[in-house]
Amino acid sequence: MPRPVPSRGWTLLLAVAGGLATDTAFPNRSWWPMAYVGVALLVLALRRDSVPWAWLTGLTWGLGFFLPHLYWADEAVGEPIGWIALSVAEAALVGVFAAAWVLVRRVPLLARRTWLQPLAVAVLWVAVEQMRARWPFGGFPWGNLAFSQTDAPLVRLASVGSTVLVSGAVVVVGAVLAGALVRLRHFQVGAASALLLVVTVLVFAPWLVPLGTRAEAGTLRVGAVQGNVPQQGAEAGSQARAVTENHAAGTAALLERVEPGGLDLVLWPESAADIDPRTDAGVAAVVQDAARTVGAPILLGTQRYVDAPGGEGPRTRYNELILWEPDGPTDLVYAKQHPVPFGEYMPHRDFFRQFTSAVDLITVDMAAGTGMSLMPVPVERLGRDVPIAVGICFEVAYDELIRESVVAGGEVIVIPTNNASFGMTQESTQQLAMSRFRAVEHGRAVVQVSTVGVSGVITPNGVFQDTTGLFTAEQMVESLPLRTTLTLADRLGQWPALVTGLLAAAAVVAGVVASSRRARDARRRASARRRPGTGARGGRRPTAAPTRGGSTAGARTRSRAGTSTGSTARGGRTRR
Repeated sequence: MPRPVPSRGWTLLLAVAGGLATDTAFPNRSWWPMAYVGVALLVLALRRDSVPWAWLTGLTWGLGFFLPHLYWADEAVGEPIGWIALSVAEAALVGVFAAAWVLVRRVPLLARRTWLQPLAVAVLWVAVEQMRARWPFGGFPWGNLAFSQTDAPLVRLASVGSTVLVSGAVVVVGAVLAGALVRLRHFQVGAASALLLVVTVLVFAPWLVPLGTRAEAGTLRVGAVQGNVPQQGAEAGSQARAVTENHAAGTAALLERVEPGGLDLVLWPESAADIDPRTDAGVAAVVQDAARTVGAPILLGTQRYVDAPGGEGPRTRYNELILWEPDGPTDLVYAKQHPVPFGEYMPHRDFFRQFTSAVDLITVDMAAGTGMSLMPVPVERLGRDVPIAVGICFEVAYDELIRESVVAGGEVIVIPTNNASFGMTQESTQQLAMSRFRAVEHGRAVVQVSTVGVSGVITPNGVFQDTTGLFTAEQMVESLPLRTTLTLADRLGQWPALVTGLLAAAAVVAGVVASSRRARDARRRASARRRPGTGARGGRRPTAAPTRGGSTAGARTRSRAGTSTGSTARGGRTRR
């Protein structure tokens, strides 16, 4: 595609505008077409042929996106250093994508076949997104473009290729849109119209992808309790007990909608019982009474603390889900596998303490569980165990964690979470969008249940059955279809991400080779300009003086050699 080069000032303005536009595609606004606009502006901003400048441009786009998108991190920590550091780190990886694209587009194949360029941009973007989801400290997938499309037709592609395909499709649409804008600027109306038609087809064609929603193994009748939290300021222990009591009260309120024993399972959120009912008699009594009152088992979140051997060294804790029957606790437990760095544990605490004392807000580091996120819950009405795929809080953002439990037999997905630390920010709705994405990706009903909201029950095609408000005490009662069919995304697993990564690596290598050749050719041309008498092989030939008869020895030499030694770097004409 043609690439008129903008000034550096316009480059950065385009980048900032693109990042801000992309953020509006996500909740709370959810203006999903703005994701395509944001990517298009980034592609337009990257028309300058400089790898270092491209990195700076990508960083600028990333700051425009991540600073507003992750603002909830400032709310959680109480001071901006964590929010800014996280945003800068994520934005720097967008810079890696931008630098890679400028390098890769120097490959002759892409220069000759411009229709391949949107695909190349998408491959590079997705590869960096996948890297961002895994590194550093286990990665941070928040802000993946795929999660902006839960109201868009493109979300149906989640069942085919997970976040890899949906994010890639967003980037392809954005890159093609950028080409259309360039052509409109040059009044190439026909070409621009053709590209806009391609954009329309790419955006709406996924409506043709079928999504299964019917129950295949019966239904599960659940009650989900959002108990809310008391006002901040009380002592931590009394706060935790009050939260548990709120959820017990919400469980009793379910009986306004169902008879005792009318539910197969009651869902409480993460941290609904921060004081472990397995070790605290008072909390155990509250949970036990709630389970007996409703006549159903309760799946609830708690914290388990472990002392260091011999009492030496720091304590650790596990973020767990446990099943509590009306008759008492069971041994069914899932421990969170992916604790949040800087949120649930502090890596390199002594190092980061040099920059902020906020590292010590995490007094006890959380350890990672090792078991699969699958809980076989006995359901008396069905006469069998129902395998439930679970992901605690931020785990919903990680592709492989949820997928492996669905492939292992999960028939429904439950995401218990605690969003109380994030106030009235958009964090909760961003997370709910991820739960919607997982519903479509795996063809499973999903329940996200939060201490404070936003909670929701989602059908296997990503439609809300019910939702709650934020910082409210509410309950939901729904019948969930149990499904066993695996989507193509489930069957492909990590292959799309692996193939994309290999293609991106190969493209970058090709870009390095092309850049090296171009630099070598430029040095040769510069050398030729410095030596105007240079022949075809770079060797200087002598020029003889003319004789009186108008002939020279050099002329006879030229006649025999068939070459001209009087050529210059400017057009190769012979000076007379």
